[in-house]
Amino acid sequence: MKRGSLSHPHFGWFKHPKQLNQNDITVVDSDMLKRAVGAAALGNAMEWFDFGVYGYIAVTLGKVFFPAADKSVSLIATLATFSIAFLIRPIGGAIFGPLGDRYGRQKVLAATMIAMSLGTFAIGLIPSYASIGIWAPILLLLARLVQGFSTGGEYGGAATFIAEYSTDRRRGLMGSWLEFGTLAGYVAGAGVVTLLQVSMTEEALLSWGWRIPFLVAAPLGLLGLYARTRLEETPSFQAYAAEAEKREHDRPGWRSLFSVHWRQLLKCVGLVLVFNVTDYMLLAYVPSYMTVSLGYKESKGLILIIVVMILMMPFNVLGGFLSDRIGRRPMILGASAALLVLAIPCFHLIQSHSDGRIFLGLLLLGVALAGFTSSMPSTLPALFYTPIRYTALSVAFNLSVSLFGGTTPLVMAWLVKKTAYLDMPAWYLMGAAAIGILTMMTVRETAGMPLRGSPPAVASSEEAEDLLQSDTAVTVDPVPPRLV
Repeated sequence: MKRGSLSHPHFGWFKHPKQLNQNDITVVDSDMLKRAVGAAALGNAMEWFDFGVYGYIAVTLGKVFFPAADKSVSLIATLATFSIAFLIRPIGGAIFGPLGDRYGRQKVLAATMIAMSLGTFAIGLIPSYASIGIWAPILLLLARLVQGFSTGGEYGGAATFIAEYSTDRRRGLMGSWLEFGTLAGYVAGAGVVTLLQVSMTEEALLSWGWRIPFLVAAPLGLLGLYARTRLEETPSFQAYAAEAEKREHDRPGWRSLFSVHWRQLLKCVGLVLVFNVTDYMLLAYVPSYMTVSLGYKESKGLILIIVVMILMMPFNVLGGFLSDRIGRRPMILGASAALLVLAIPCFHLIQSHSDGRIFLGLLLLGVALAGFTSSMPSTLPALFYTPIRYTALSVAFNLSVSLFGGTTPLVMAWLVKKTAYLDMPAWYLMGAAAIGILTMMTVRETAGMPLRGSPPAVASSEEAEDLLQSDTAVTVDPVPPRLV
């Protein structure tokens, strides 16, 4: 951000709506923006490599930590440990979010990077059930709780960081790189697991090979930490923090969060529900579903998922670009409608035992998911004001993920085992899609608009001049008095 691009250095000047002049408009430094987006996406990739590896090697971990005669029971126990990490995510969000709103987004994102790397590295050091008995799954659970706690501050902070750095016209495109990083992390995690499965005997994999993807978390974490510590704080937060130092007693608290933003919090929960149910269904549960419920070769299923995720990456960036052109609402409503129509046909394709049809079913679900991953990083931060953006997004996001998204693999594994109804995941997706449509109908369009309570952000002085000379008056969405 160019220094002095705001006419006043403090957040408080736009408490009330006003007509802006050119000095009031934030002119974004393109080099700083690229560094911010790159570091946030890279750190996110490192985090989700760590978090995703567990889901891709779940069947093997079940044999190591939860030995049982019934493969389904072993898998359910492993996925229960996967899901338990999500229960602590709201606690992580409730702690990291306020810290991010008080001390800065960049500092907290560095802390979440450290915590995630330590939790993942610890899993690679845990002895097996055969070695230490019940202590093995207990230690695994503790390490997963550390992972879940750190992840509670990751998405809300990274999405906030990119949104506050971006220009209004390209916030969708810039935000899409966050999920590009997530997919890159998932691909790397799945790729390492698949490589191990095809290159090692089952005995070697169960003995020591499964530890490798967890042990590489340490060097990857250092790389992500280095990238994040080199960034400056977002201009929106710097402006707010300067004003808040003068008026410590006026910093917003939990009461103002819920009294001012309860509607926005509910909207965020609904959008995150459809986003993450689809995400964890396709990327975390379906590989195990194909192996355990359909008898598909584990390594073969993972390879298909990897290819789908690789293809999703350019779709994700394209979706971010389109969301800036046609709007966030058409993208998210379109993706939800696609799930309603395609869920059952796609799962029938997955059940076909034909490699080509299975791939087509996975790819169609992946394209629908890309409609969410490309648009949500710019849609969700725009729901909230700067003083509480990190807190509000972290709390609502993690609450929704914990209740609905992260539990998807466990709930689906249990339901499919109990009912033997292989279309159950499709109906679950359709229910989430219906909630997504109903929620998005209540959300206003934010493409091309400033973040709530912030002045416009543009790429150049010429764009600022064009904005001021346009027929539409440029005003600021006022911050409620209880938040300033």
